[in-house]
Amino acid sequence: MGQHDVSDPVYSRHGFQVIARSDLPQDTIALARFLIGKIVVRDLGEGRVSGRIVETEAYIVGDAAGHAYRGMTPRNQSLFLERGHAYVYLAYGLSWMLNVSGDAPGIGAGVLIRALEPLDGVSLMARNRGTPRLRDLARGPGRLAQALAIDRRLDGGRSLPGWAALARVRWR
Repeated sequence: MGQHDVSDPVYSRHGFQVIARSDLPQDTIALARFLIGKIVVRDLGEGRVSGRIVETEAYIVGDAAGHAYRGMTPRNQSLFLERGHAYVYLAYGLSWMLNVSGDAPGIGAGVLIRALEPLDGVSLMARNRGTPRLRDLARGPGRLAQALAIDRRLDGGRSLPGWAALARVRWR
């Protein structure tokens, strides 16, 4: 499979259409709901991996469980970017977590992507995870990050398109 330009509005056999930042809801809780059913697409050197988001968790302003609760730090500064940016962090020194910033610039809020239904690149995901079991590839935030080869280098991306894309399926 050749390289794809994520700025191309439709790509892959599934007919993905990249979601514009302007289409993202203004409210973090609404964003968490909006992301259900959307697709995370990532082009790796070996091919494309993608999955449909099936579980999210919103961390709103003032939520003591959220990483932004105590203010901006070098680690969490991506949460304070305009909604739609990636916030990737290492949890418990073991697993990377993929979040999407969920508010206006300077306001710390986000949505954790908790689980995906694998679509493209299942064999690549299985290799990345070290398991052939489909149900275990992207069940849980650490597993999905490992399956999609997501790590800290992807944190704070200008937008998700460019390293990965949030997309919707275009039915023909």
